[in-house]
Amino acid sequence: MNLLLSDDYLLQDYPENITNTIRSGHSTCVRFNRNGDYLASGRVDGTVVIWDLETMGVARKLRGHSKNITSLSWSRCGKYLLSACQGWKAILWDLQDGSRYREVRFRAPIYGAELHPLNHHQFAAALFEEQPVLVDVTDTVGVKHVLPSVQKRQDADLDAALKEKHAKEDAKHMTTAIVYTATGEHLLSGTTKGRLNITDATTREIIFSEKIAGGIVTTLRLTESGKVLLVNAQDRIIRTFHVPNLSSADLDPDTIQIPLEHKFQDVVNRLSWNHVAFSATGEYVAASTYNNHELYIWERGHGSLVRMLEGPKEEQGVIEWHPHKALLAACGLETGRINIWSVTSPQRWSALAPDFVEVEENVEYIEKEDEFDIHPHEEIQKRRLDQEDEEVDVVTIPNDGGLGVDLDAFRMPILFDLGESDSEEEFVNVSLGTLRRKSPGEEDGEAAVEDRPASKKATGTGRRGKKK
Repeated sequence: MNLLLSDDYLLQDYPENITNTIRSGHSTCVRFNRNGDYLASGRVDGTVVIWDLETMGVARKLRGHSKNITSLSWSRCGKYLLSACQGWKAILWDLQDGSRYREVRFRAPIYGAELHPLNHHQFAAALFEEQPVLVDVTDTVGVKHVLPSVQKRQDADLDAALKEKHAKEDAKHMTTAIVYTATGEHLLSGTTKGRLNITDATTREIIFSEKIAGGIVTTLRLTESGKVLLVNAQDRIIRTFHVPNLSSADLDPDTIQIPLEHKFQDVVNRLSWNHVAFSATGEYVAASTYNNHELYIWERGHGSLVRMLEGPKEEQGVIEWHPHKALLAACGLETGRINIWSVTSPQRWSALAPDFVEVEENVEYIEKEDEFDIHPHEEIQKRRLDQEDEEVDVVTIPNDGGLGVDLDAFRMPILFDLGESDSEEEFVNVSLGTLRRKSPGEEDGEAAVEDRPASKKATGTGRRGKKK
């Protein structure tokens, strides 16, 4: 829709109903880039698909993983994308040409990896049953620094038996979620014991640790300003916390406080939450539910539930909120489709003609006195020639190119190879001129066709079924 025709500023701040469904394979996670014009999705087979939200088509496919994609993270400029998978590997992609810019292998599957907000050569990763790692990929070979999950104990005066006991307890403490602060100077991490750790990214030491949940912390999200933290844990409670200014010059680690703002939960049904996300402004909190197909949206100011979004009758997994619009994207766990909820914008035709007025019934038009006067042909020709003599500047480009965007920002090159950019996998070629829709649990259409018995009886049955 033409942007001039929409009254987005008059609409509500949260989505109302499902407006689009897109699919390329079985998606398990999604992530918007900073500008909100592209959506990256990770598939079960390890393929990363980048969607153009303007056309809802596939812009690029990145193949390098062999296992399920667990997390995605965009660089600030939008040129680089970090993907992590269960195959113990993280890849930093250069979207200029779709190449593998850097590749790092770990000793365990990856819960999630997050790029530094200002430096795409640095990222942090939370590993399965291993300590988290801070990785620097400035050089071709990445440099890994192990981060602690437990604050150092002051047990120098204790006996050896007690020290050994503490060491065993600390060894069971693992990091399950990790994010950078807005400046990238500190890391916020959640653990298997429900603790929140604040780690200095320079010294790589924990400066603050506090128990904030009664179960494993599964998701951490920060608002754009970095002042509010959203935490999802397995104790069925979603929490928001105020984050202090950790970049202050006179910061004293002993005085750091993370005050609790709100708790969001379903007291009646005792629902668990699969994934959570902040709205573009941070005013709303959205969550997908375990063993339920509804999405919940709360207003953060008062902590009240404002909307329960209905959609396909399947459980939703990872959800992400668009960075600038009232738009939500979620992955269906059964089909792997990406469902998009947004607000239906009414068209505003007066944007094209200031004197345009919508009328409910026909109105007799009264013409102006000179509106349809016939002018001499010589006068019309003279006006046309005068307009042709005017110099038109076709070289100078406005700051935004007339498109409302920064021309210096990275734009993904257009692919002209349709084989690389189709959204496929909805239909399978059974025989010459015959297509069938792929079933939700089927990943490789060609393999499914080859597995069929190649008998005449089966072929005949298939044709009769097609005619019906």
